[in-house]
Amino acid sequence: MKTRRPAQVGHRLRCLGQLAAASLAALAVVAVGAPGTAGAEPCPGNPDTRLLPCELQVAGGEDAWHADNVFSLRWRNPPEDGGPPVVAVHYRLLDSSGAVAREETRIGWAAQSIDRLPVPLRPDVYRAEVWLEDAAGELGPPAAASLRFDDARPGNIDPLPASGWIGRPAFPYPIRLGHPADPLPLSGIRGYAVAVDRSAGGDPCVATDGCTETETDLRGGAEEDTLSLAELPEGTSYVHAVAVSGSGMRSATVGHSVLRVDTTDPVTRLAGAQSGWTNHPVTLVATASDAASGMAAGSAGASPFTAIRIDGGAPIVAPGDSVDANVVVPGVHTVAYYARDAAGNVDDGRSTNGHSNPPPATAIVRIDTEPPRVAFSNAQDPRDPETIEARIFDPLSGPDPSDGEIELRQANSGDRFEALPTSAEGGRLLAHWDSDAYRPGRYEFRATGYDLAGNESTTRRRANEAEMVLSNPLKRSSGLEAGSAKRLVPFGRGTLYSGQLIVGRRASLAAAPIRVVERFDAGGGERVSTVRTDPGGFFALRLAPGPSREIVATFAGTATVSRATAAPVRLDVRGGVRMRASSKVARVGGRPIVFRGRVAGAIPPGGKYVQLQFSLRGVPWTEFRTIRTDPRGRFRYAYRFSDDDSRGVRFQLRAYAPAQDGWPYEPAGSRPLAVQGR
Repeated sequence: MKTRRPAQVGHRLRCLGQLAAASLAALAVVAVGAPGTAGAEPCPGNPDTRLLPCELQVAGGEDAWHADNVFSLRWRNPPEDGGPPVVAVHYRLLDSSGAVAREETRIGWAAQSIDRLPVPLRPDVYRAEVWLEDAAGELGPPAAASLRFDDARPGNIDPLPASGWIGRPAFPYPIRLGHPADPLPLSGIRGYAVAVDRSAGGDPCVATDGCTETETDLRGGAEEDTLSLAELPEGTSYVHAVAVSGSGMRSATVGHSVLRVDTTDPVTRLAGAQSGWTNHPVTLVATASDAASGMAAGSAGASPFTAIRIDGGAPIVAPGDSVDANVVVPGVHTVAYYARDAAGNVDDGRSTNGHSNPPPATAIVRIDTEPPRVAFSNAQDPRDPETIEARIFDPLSGPDPSDGEIELRQANSGDRFEALPTSAEGGRLLAHWDSDAYRPGRYEFRATGYDLAGNESTTRRRANEAEMVLSNPLKRSSGLEAGSAKRLVPFGRGTLYSGQLIVGRRASLAAAPIRVVERFDAGGGERVSTVRTDPGGFFALRLAPGPSREIVATFAGTATVSRATAAPVRLDVRGGVRMRASSKVARVGGRPIVFRGRVAGAIPPGGKYVQLQFSLRGVPWTEFRTIRTDPRGRFRYAYRFSDDDSRGVRFQLRAYAPAQDGWPYEPAGSRPLAVQGR
């Protein structure tokens, strides 16, 4: 097989007609040949024949067929050995029947070659006879050689067509050729010239009338008619072939055939195989596609099919591009799926025609149809009785580490179960039951667990088959008593808050954390402090200054002791008010006295109301003006004494902050000021 080569330069010469005898003689151009010399070695095989041409040879070989009718002869004249020298050469041409095809011709010198000896334009095996003449006119015996001429073209041939697509298993692929029709050339069939390329009109030989030895791919005669191709590119290729005669002549017309090559495996996809476990039988569907030879059932060539093989067993095969299979047995299954296209390509991992096919694609199918076993632990941990634990056992897919639930309800109540916050980890379900939040009584529990396949199981029993029922309270009871040293304190003062934690019947609990929360009035937020009990269960906390508040102490409880909350305590804080006057003497009708002051602490939006009050002996505090502070609690008021009755009177004056929404303090007044009227 060959690919296209550059065109070669040259052509064969042809004799187009019978030449006249005189012209033939002229065409017999004889190379200069030196006469034999004395003392030269005798001719091999005829030492006693002085005038016999030695070693007569035909250019190209006596057994070779020629497509040109012009031949060249070479010989060597024998040594003289003291006799008359060779002075002329005679030759003639006979056909295969012995008839004279060329009359005798004399060359008038001792030539040793004939460079251009034409034969008739009729295929035959001709006999060329050459003999010598010496100076005494004596003629020697002739030496003969065969001239094989055949310019007939062999008949046309056609490569046998491929039956369908050619796939990877078909290589090496045999190209089979038809034989030329009779009659065959006289020279017979040397072989065939074959080329394979992408051109639909290619030619295996450069010349239009013959093929060289190199271009002749099959040289074993007409019967060697098969050429094996190790590989071909994918797509469409074309075979071009001619028959070549023994003389190198080729068929007049090139025979062609088409090769469609597909060496790529079909693409197979599997539907139905989940990534994890499933709790029911699985139906698998494999579908295949192929962009070249295709997967259509009944295609020429190989019969396409699609297959599924489960756990290395016999494959389930269906013709065409689809097949389905059911997996029903619980367990872990390896599923291989593959297909064969119309070219015979198949990725089943086996060996075909000496080729190792690629391994098939695989998937894993996991089936678990049995529910897990779920059971509560046989007893509560005495160090943590509120922890509810259930175990999940599943020998195949295993417990689901992310799902499960523990619930409870009052025993024998028929109420709906209430879910507890549950975590799943390592085959365990863990829930915390805040038993302090439930009233005393008996409670039954239910646990639901899952395996990785989604099977579920529910139980109300422990591993020992006892019912999972708990009596509340589970923990020792506790009580908390607390109070403050004072219930009303001046502005800017704190007080002591203390109490005792009692466990069971007057037992103490040391180092227990007590959470003290102070919730301030008027949206003032809260302050949280933590103090620990001493060995007797007592605790004490110095409360920092601040607005009026409610104080609550709580004990969060432990794994074995219930929580407790002390009764709320109210701590009232008087407001802080200050005031001064611009003068201690008020002149009636004179300049006004200016009162300035400030209300401490948080000020309500819009300011704090302040009453200016006076008092005389025997007369209670009486308001004479109400004013409002600025956002910082400051106030100012100028008052002119105009009543003559005020002369000589000593007034007690103060600023009084009454209760007010949004003001987190108790009513309070400033220290009295004395002003003398004049």
